[in-house]
Amino acid sequence: MWQATFLGATHCGAGCALGDFIGEWLAFAMAVTIAGSALVGKLALAFILAYLIGVAFQYFSIVPMRGLGLRKGIVAAVKADTLSLLAYEIGMFGCMIAFAKIATPLEPTDAMYWVRMQVAMVAGFITTYPVNYWLIRRGVKEKM
Repeated sequence: MWQATFLGATHCGAGCALGDFIGEWLAFAMAVTIAGSALVGKLALAFILAYLIGVAFQYFSIVPMRGLGLRKGIVAAVKADTLSLLAYEIGMFGCMIAFAKIATPLEPTDAMYWVRMQVAMVAGFITTYPVNYWLIRRGVKEKM
């Protein structure tokens, strides 16, 4: 079971990381802010993209395994990815917010920014692992 959970958590992390990576660059390039905060703008855009990409990753994993149609496949993917993604982003965003508060703010053009992002991704993996365990145990998420 730990191997299935590990794969589920890394699968979730892959979708999240891709969305976060794209979101960071888009927010930086477009100078996205929410309520005057570039950090909140980055996190919001990254979350939206991570969610869309994560659901797509789940859809293309679940549909062939269960033989589902479009509508049922989307519903299953949303069920499988929502809690997992939320748990991942809580760990990752919590870490990124902590870095922004305790260290010099950096932009995606700085190498150290991506070192921090890697640490944040590990934090996301740690927070999503127990959620993936629970989702797989309940049959909401497929074993990979």
